[in-house]
Amino acid sequence: MASDSSLAGISVLVAGAGLAGLVAARDLAAMGATVTVVDARDRVGGRVWTLRDGFIDGQHAEAGGDMIDEEHTALRRLADEFGLEQVRILSSGFGAARLTKKGDVRMVARSAARSWARLAEALAPLCEQYLWGERRWNSPIAAEIGRRSVSQWLDDIQADTDLRSTALSLRGFFLADPDELSVLQLVDQFASDSDASSGRMFRIAGGNDRLTAMLAAGLGDRLHLNTELLAASQRGGTIRASLRNGRARAQLQADYLVLAVPAPLLRRIPITPALPVQQHDAVASLPYGRGTKTLMQFDHRFWRAATRPRAFGSPLPFGAAWEGNEEQRGKAGILSLLAGGSASDATSDLVEHDGIQGLVRSLDWLGAKKAELVGWRQARWEADPWSRGGYAVFSPSFAPSLRGWLAQPCGKVFFAGEHTSLRWQGYMNGAVESGHRAAAEVRAAHLLASA
Repeated sequence: MASDSSLAGISVLVAGAGLAGLVAARDLAAMGATVTVVDARDRVGGRVWTLRDGFIDGQHAEAGGDMIDEEHTALRRLADEFGLEQVRILSSGFGAARLTKKGDVRMVARSAARSWARLAEALAPLCEQYLWGERRWNSPIAAEIGRRSVSQWLDDIQADTDLRSTALSLRGFFLADPDELSVLQLVDQFASDSDASSGRMFRIAGGNDRLTAMLAAGLGDRLHLNTELLAASQRGGTIRASLRNGRARAQLQADYLVLAVPAPLLRRIPITPALPVQQHDAVASLPYGRGTKTLMQFDHRFWRAATRPRAFGSPLPFGAAWEGNEEQRGKAGILSLLAGGSASDATSDLVEHDGIQGLVRSLDWLGAKKAELVGWRQARWEADPWSRGGYAVFSPSFAPSLRGWLAQPCGKVFFAGEHTSLRWQGYMNGAVESGHRAAAEVRAAHLLASA
């Protein structure tokens, strides 16, 4: 990447070593800044977490950020810079599983794209209004749309069973049940130019964590793990940060601070002077979705069939499912299950009471009874103390006008993370773009102050 010296002699503290923080730190260092990065975890990557232990044949799968969409240009460009190959996955797209009236589970002949199209058609009137408002979340149009949940909207349009089932199956996409999710988030998705049910998808060969590992390696001893930001203040043009590593505490001074941590953690960090009321309210009221990712390795890939997609959504307790390592060699294969919203609770309860075999039995209809489970791992993100959820969710109780405040700089404090992204919220690409943005904002603010 190109470098300059516009921030030479300037120090920046970056809190958070997920994708957003690592990207921001890399950009700032390239601008000549003296960068310090801290993260409370004992590893880098945050919600990018590739799991290898516990699986045979050297296979691995993603416990966090997984699929890279074709349109995720910032993330893909970054991977290209490091020479990381991106391999095509799930070329047959997503299917859909449904519960029949008899209680059986079957793959629906109608594709997920068809269900997506029906949902888009039903949302079209709201999308038209939203586009009239130029997709601004601080408009009365967004406020009126946003006050209803998806459940309320389905009731209002007298949706049929199929449409309700499609909306429920989106728990694996939004990590929220229809009664927890604002219909505005659906409208925002469907009013975009992209179609989440189509387009090519990729993974980084060898694991998505290869990208975060390379970003971290470039920082060297400027990166400090197991180090938590306890408090920050900005007075007299200087940032003063209180840090904790184990029992040891330390104070650090810097010219600027980039906060690249999830909102649930951000609201626990005292900032002096206090953030503006709107910004405080935005951070305080932003929910994060419940999401349990279960990676199950079987002795063979029983889910494969000529007429069956290797990925499908469902309104069932196990959530969405897809082949988690189709790009890897070996007879064994890993099935990834993502249970969002109340399905996260249902999956966790099932495993707690019946063990992992209880979850395996829920896939008997797919052919699991003919396979042997040889390894498994599970990540329940709402129980993770350093994320407290899968990613941001916009609920009916979140005021749409506050969304812009999530990324708004405050003095010498700047913000990054997927929750601050307008176009790619919830995606790894959103984290990458927000890191670039935050670094560029620090540079611009410094040049303006120096003019």
